[in-house]
Amino acid sequence: MSASLALSLHNVYETLAISFPTVLEALGGRVTKEVCDDRLESWARLVVEHAAIDLDVSGGERRKPGETYLVMSNHQSLYDIPVLFHVIGSNLRMVAKKELFGLPVFGGALAAAGFIRIDRRDRSSAFESLRHGHALLTKGTHVWIAPEGTRSHTGKLLPFKKGAFYLAFDAGMPILPVTLSGTQDVLPAHGLRSRTGAKVRVTIHDPIDPRPFSSRGKEGRQELMDRVRREIESAL
Repeated sequence: MSASLALSLHNVYETLAISFPTVLEALGGRVTKEVCDDRLESWARLVVEHAAIDLDVSGGERRKPGETYLVMSNHQSLYDIPVLFHVIGSNLRMVAKKELFGLPVFGGALAAAGFIRIDRRDRSSAFESLRHGHALLTKGTHVWIAPEGTRSHTGKLLPFKKGAFYLAFDAGMPILPVTLSGTQDVLPAHGLRSRTGAKVRVTIHDPIDPRPFSSRGKEGRQELMDRVRREIESAL
C-alpha cells in the first residue's frame, strides 16, 4: 500500500462538500437532521470507497432493531469516523473535542448537524455536553464516544476517561462496545498520507446494560469501565 497525500486531500474535499451546504442551511434556519443524516451516509460511503477499504464486519446481529445505543469504541485513526458511520448508520452523533468546532466551515457543520462538543478541561462544560448526549439518546439518536479520549499511536488501548461512563449511568441506555482494527493502516494517528486497500475489521460486541452497575456508585462505574475495556480489547 502506497501512502498518498492526494487521497487525504480528496477526502478533506468530500468533508467540506457536505459541510458548506450544512452551514448555509443552518444560517437560514433550514437545516434538518434528516438532511444531515443523508449527507453523512453518502460521505461515509464515499470515503470508504475512495480509500478502497477492505471492510469486514462481524457481530451486526447483536444490534436489536429499534434499540438506541451509546456506542463506545477504541480510537486509532481519523478513518474510524467514516467507517463507524458506514457500519452503524447515519443516525449517529459523536462526542468531539471542542477544538474541532473552532475550525472554519467544518466546525460550524458539526454544530449544525448536532455533534456534541466537549471540553475535557472544563468540568462543568463537559457535564453540559454529556447532558446534550443524554438528550440525543432519549430522542433515538445513537451517540458515539471513544473512552480513550484521543487516538492511540500504537493501536493499543489507552487509559479510559470517566466521562463516557457518567453518561452511561445518566442515560441508562445500553452500551454497544465496538472494536476497530486496521484503520491505523489507512491513516495513522496524526499522519497526513492515506493508504488504499487496507483491511479493516469492525467487531460489534454484545450490548451491556449499565443499570446494574449504577447502583454501586464509584465501584460500579469502575467495574463497567473494566467490562467495556475487556470487550473492546478482546478483538484487537
